[in-house]
Amino acid sequence: MPGLIGKKIGMTSIYDEQGKNIPCTIIQAGPCVVTQVKTSDIDGYDAIQIAYDDKKEKNSTKAELGHFKKAGTTPKRKIVEFRGKFEELNLGSVITVDLFEGDTWLDVTGLSKGKGFQGVVKRHGFAGVGQSTHGQHNRLRAPGSIGASSDPSRVFKGMRMAGRTGNQKVKIQNLRVIKIIPEDNLLLVKGAVPGYKGSYLIIEK
Repeated sequence: MPGLIGKKIGMTSIYDEQGKNIPCTIIQAGPCVVTQVKTSDIDGYDAIQIAYDDKKEKNSTKAELGHFKKAGTTPKRKIVEFRGKFEELNLGSVITVDLFEGDTWLDVTGLSKGKGFQGVVKRHGFAGVGQSTHGQHNRLRAPGSIGASSDPSRVFKGMRMAGRTGNQKVKIQNLRVIKIIPEDNLLLVKGAVPGYKGSYLIIEK
């Protein structure tokens, strides 16, 4: 099994054996339930579908209730598929944080924090005008000119301009596992992961 669904709890820091302070993110990884096993004969490809985080029945559709009932579990909020054959897993199997026991590096995927419509200074790191010279009074954070006049007489696609910032799928690779607390399904990884507190994460080996 390549991974789990988790939830970002927050950040903290712990000391290692040398007394060095390490910033780390606390992730509640699982437990996840296998809600569907897809095969190439029936579905056209091999995959495993897992679900995480309970939700009320009244907030679920009848189709969802039937789908989860077949797996023998309560309705879940988050569903993720992992491609590949996993013969050791069956419908209704429960996967816990013990999956990562012995692993030292993980990849974490999440939805980055949305920051709304932002200008070029915040969105792309433009420097702006350092000194307000030449009579400028309101152009300090402006992008400036965006294209040539007669040639090519247009603005190239991909020009870095103002726009919606954040709220995108981001994958952080090679995060070191600091500690695993199996009794609470907690996983501590070094550094930061995308998303706000309480957001869903996909943790992969």
